Amino acid sequence: MLLEGERLEPLGGGIEVIVSKRHIFWTDTVLLADFAQPRKNDIACDLGCGCGTIPLIWSREVLPQSTLAVEIQKEAYDMARRSFSHNALENRITVVNGDLRRLEGIAPAGRFSLVVCNPPYKAEGTGIVNPDASLKTARHEGECTLDDIAACASRLLQFGGRFCICQRPERLPDITEVMRKYKIEPKRLRFVHLNAGRPPKLLLIEGRRGGKRGCLKVEAPLFLENEDGSCSSEMLEIYGSFADGHEK
Repeated sequence: MLLEGERLEPLGGGIEVIVSKRHIFWTDTVLLADFAQPRKNDIACDLGCGCGTIPLIWSREVLPQSTLAVEIQKEAYDMARRSFSHNALENRITVVNGDLRRLEGIAPAGRFSLVVCNPPYKAEGTGIVNPDASLKTARHEGECTLDDIAACASRLLQFGGRFCICQRPERLPDITEVMRKYKIEPKRLRFVHLNAGRPPKLLLIEGRRGGKRGCLKVEAPLFLENEDGSCSSEMLEIYGSFADGHEK
């Protein structure tokens, strides 16, 4: 099942994901999975699923009624496919190797109640570009832009459906602008800080398809660490059995 350079990473609750040096997940993936909090009746879609971590984290507790995972990179898609099979979830999670800009015929419009995306954080033409094609795709808006992602989410979501995304704080104006462009109203926002003495390093935001304009709820900030550098109690709660799996 594992190819050269791959390994199984425990997510807790007996769930494992296949990762490699080129395709791995970070803390922001875990935070987005928790922030989205799917319900058992949700029909969910993970745009740019990478190696499949978010649907696998969900499967530890409340697995949506069904989940469509979309990944453009063939290597990551194959890793996600094998991870879902390894965890006996192929009947609940469908993964497709496709471009989120071209999902007609694959993902029906207006079908989904929850769409999530952990997108590239850097706009095209900014920052240092990684020479590795896989890492460049994950970090820079080359294969897709925020506009592409919001357009896709808007098409997929049913009226009132939720769109959850994480991004760098400096891109908040871009996110709110593009959400409203595609009739997704920002409704919930949370900033993530390393600790109380540092500015936010990440934001988590939820929008509603066709939501009434205004009434954005800004939640209390999430601190990853205590003053002494230890993991905060809330972060330990979010990690849950994932942290337990790494203590073995």
